[in-house]
Amino acid sequence: MAKFYSVGVGAGDGSYITLGALRALEKADIIAVPVKKSGEKSTALEIIRKEFDTDKKEILELEFPMSSDDKTRQLSRGAAAEKIISALDNGKNIAMITLGDVSVYSTCSYVHKAVKDAGHEMEIIPGITSFCAAADKAQISLCEGNESVAIIPSLKSANLEKYIDDFDTIVIMKAGKDTDAIYNILKRHGLEHNAVVSSCIGMENELIEPIQRHKEYGYFTTVIVKH
Repeated sequence: MAKFYSVGVGAGDGSYITLGALRALEKADIIAVPVKKSGEKSTALEIIRKEFDTDKKEILELEFPMSSDDKTRQLSRGAAAEKIISALDNGKNIAMITLGDVSVYSTCSYVHKAVKDAGHEMEIIPGITSFCAAADKAQISLCEGNESVAIIPSLKSANLEKYIDDFDTIVIMKAGKDTDAIYNILKRHGLEHNAVVSSCIGMENELIEPIQRHKEYGYFTTVIVKH
């Protein structure tokens, strides 16, 4: 029976790809690549091409538009699942790739239930997250002893004060457009010097620095705040 591999390919650098991910890619007949629109460059695909020859594999684009409309998102997820299930029904092993880890804000998770419900075997390959890679490069620990960690998307940054009260470390993902708001909240708590911004970890334009006001950061931006 054909198998579906959900593969985390790590954070922006081919060196972060695990042996498990490479083995899953080897077994796959098709590499499924999530994109916002057809023909768009895939960062995840570019990452694996640094360490793996994709020319011998069929590449299947799966469109997941960045839309605030629930119906649009549901339709795109359903269409992606149908493509995957159809290929599996035809005996093709599929590896769907995602940046970082499959369990953290991953596109792959949207199709897992449909693949399971269709009766197909599935294996999830974990990957190295951007915030773990960033913490290591910044030479800070995310947690020690009994310390707690919160991982939130930037859309929740308005509630950051609540997390500051309840957690020792806060990781704010996809924070590029919200760094000024985050800075202002941290300043009210005297924590503006406790925040590290990481952007495009493992990529050519990688940046790790203390959080800055009035500075634009890209989509692949994470803020780590440690008390």
